[in-house]
Amino acid sequence: MIFTVTFNPSLDYVVEVEDFTLGRTNRTVSEEIVPGGKGINVSTMLTHLGIENTALGFTAGFTGEEISRGLERIGVKAEFIHLSKGNSRINLKLKSVEGTEINGQGPEIKEARITELMNRLEVLKEGDILVLGGSIPVTMPDSIYRDIMKRLAGRGVHIVVDATKELLLNVLEYQPFLIKPNKDELEEIFSVKLQSREEILHYADKLREMGAENVLVSLGGEGAILIAADGKVYDTPVPKGELVNGVGAGDSMVAGFLRGWLLDREYRTAFYMGVAAGSASAFSKHLAKKEDVETLYRELVEGAE
Repeated sequence: MIFTVTFNPSLDYVVEVEDFTLGRTNRTVSEEIVPGGKGINVSTMLTHLGIENTALGFTAGFTGEEISRGLERIGVKAEFIHLSKGNSRINLKLKSVEGTEINGQGPEIKEARITELMNRLEVLKEGDILVLGGSIPVTMPDSIYRDIMKRLAGRGVHIVVDATKELLLNVLEYQPFLIKPNKDELEEIFSVKLQSREEILHYADKLREMGAENVLVSLGGEGAILIAADGKVYDTPVPKGELVNGVGAGDSMVAGFLRGWLLDREYRTAFYMGVAAGSASAFSKHLAKKEDVETLYRELVEGAE
């Protein structure tokens, strides 16, 4: 079974504005509201790919209730802990200016509720997969991902971590099954400016030396690189397609990787399925459907032969 944890889920208000201009009233030409957050995106994409999973985390207020309703409509099994105070955040995603977002802070999560989540994770057993993704509310300790991994250490649970600098570095001693930094995050972690694929490989391998089993680096329009647990390196450009919406593409890559790995336990399959899923979502208005992922997967495999 796959479980995802999203500590700070959101309602993503995704809008498109023609000729967006600062300092004036801008009107949308399209808009939608969808459940968001890295773990939620991974759960959604896994569901699209036909992989059963359970989404865990915290919700609060009317926005939290809508997050749960939205996931139910998609078909995602959600078992969130609903907080009595505050509201889950609303994040503004501006499609007109690539990468432009305004993200909320999220509610305060008390220690007792964190303990409640920890107790829920006690059901995980050997062979299960746990995905920890995204930011955490400012009231939570930076060690939370590490604390979870420490608690589950020795149980044979495969843990995936997709997070930024400290949240990611804190977990490496517990040997996560997969981490997925992007190029910018690699640069932040090591305080460098990466100019070539050779440099990216060098620093990705450092993360593997520090404890990660598999290091999957997403490079946006330049493709992706995987340094696998068996030491093999996989590298591919993105398949041809038009960028429509980059939101959730990295999370789709994680979901695709897991689906590929579950198919035959081969890292080559996992890598190309991950790139196919990430690319298919980037080429789609919403997170991609299974048939679109499989089409791109076949293209990637054939191109590599």
